[in-house]
Amino acid sequence: MLGRSEADTGSPEVQAAIWTIRIRDLERHFQSHHKDRHNRRSYRKLIHKRARILKYLKSQDFAKYHQTLKALGLKPDDVENEIVVK
Repeated sequence: MLGRSEADTGSPEVQAAIWTIRIRDLERHFQSHHKDRHNRRSYRKLIHKRARILKYLKSQDFAKYHQTLKALGLKPDDVENEIVVK
């Protein structure tokens, strides 16, 4: 469980998890709708938003940052380096 309680929706780790789910849904959508340009912009914005909140979490609580990355199945390179979206 990433949240601090059952009703937690505002902590950085929960926000990153919510955005990760939305990102993965959009990735599945693009597999069958590869010409959908409008949602690609939203996809890029979500990726950068998630990276920003994870960088914030890293500066606040390094242990929670690594725990969150592990729970979401992300690598540190997905957040820390230049983010390239195809």
